Amino acid sequence: MTAESIVVKHPSKNIKGTVQLTGSKSESNRALIIQALSKGLVKVENLSEAADTVTLNAALTLASNASSSNETLIDIGPAGTAMRFLTSYLNLIKGNFILTGTERMQLRPIGILVDALKDLGADIHYQKKSGFPPLKIEGGMIQGKEKISIQGNVSSQYISSLLLIAANLKKGLTIDIQGELTSRPYVTMTLEMLKECGIDYSFTENQIHIAKQDYQETTIYVEPDWSAASYWYAIVALSENGHIILPGLKEHSLQGDMAIVEIMSHFGVSSSFEQDGLHLRKTTLDSEKTYFDFKECPDLAQTVVVVAAALKKDVTFTGLETLKIKETDRILALQTEIAKFGAQLEEDQQDYHLKTSAVFTPETVTFGTYEDHRMAMAFAPLAMVFPEVIIEEPMVVEKSYPEFWKHLKAQGFEIND
Repeated sequence: MTAESIVVKHPSKNIKGTVQLTGSKSESNRALIIQALSKGLVKVENLSEAADTVTLNAALTLASNASSSNETLIDIGPAGTAMRFLTSYLNLIKGNFILTGTERMQLRPIGILVDALKDLGADIHYQKKSGFPPLKIEGGMIQGKEKISIQGNVSSQYISSLLLIAANLKKGLTIDIQGELTSRPYVTMTLEMLKECGIDYSFTENQIHIAKQDYQETTIYVEPDWSAASYWYAIVALSENGHIILPGLKEHSLQGDMAIVEIMSHFGVSSSFEQDGLHLRKTTLDSEKTYFDFKECPDLAQTVVVVAAALKKDVTFTGLETLKIKETDRILALQTEIAKFGAQLEEDQQDYHLKTSAVFTPETVTFGTYEDHRMAMAFAPLAMVFPEVIIEEPMVVEKSYPEFWKHLKAQGFEIND
């Protein structure tokens, strides 16, 4: 599929079937860094097919073959996780690196992480604008400090990036997290995956400590992606009658986006973990809950905002601070696109109020995706309530869920260029 836009329809508005999701991108990207640092002791199974994971895997291979006498260019394109994880990882590899990405990636801040790494002894310089990629990194750093402070309310990926290299530092690492920690489940995921590979840690109040230590031989099995599952929750929620089975998802998952189970129970979707997988069923149960906090699961926000708008539920969202520095300004993108069918998302300090009194059902509506995979997948389920939905730049889904359109077709969606 190479079209600039696609037309998405679902004639019956009823859905029933089984969808085998790819491995979690979040788990896969952490697993790849751990594998690279373990010197062959850690192996990975069920790796994600997401473009971000493929990009990171290729970058790690390139870095491992880098010559210490020549500069190695590593271009990660739009892969934000790869940018943040490699910013730390490359300091441990002998070589000289230029780490860069797309034009949008060069507008996404990296200064907090770079400052922390410089405190640890890293040799990093900005190639263009201070605080932003591209970065010039001279690997093989000699550790200075062993304790650093870092803000907790900007991006948990900065903290995860540092934690992933901590056990390989000669003095280990202690991180003092300043203020409230955003997206805590992602930090917990990092720590628990390290523990699975033999790396002990302590996390007391706002301080995390990892001593220098060796990995143990193990195999990481990557669970299917709960972020991808969220779009099937949206499809079931917006269906007239829906029942989808998602094999392999765990009832006790490391992924913070498992929060979708509880969230979507308020939008008419029940969840049950059965022998053949997670069953999502459309219900008639209504909920009076009107306040939802996405501080620990911001990647679910777009999906839930769109579902709530389509179901004409006036609710309030909070914990969306990090959405403005993602692939696009996701707040502005949401406001612009839901307005096309009459919904409004009004900002009120830390809260965002969804107003749906003017929501209508257009015969056809075109949604922009802003080079953002989650915009495409959040708006596609609206084909369950609108006669025809047009998605621009549909291939952005390759970033995290390359089989998305194929899976939709298999479940009765009509998709045409």
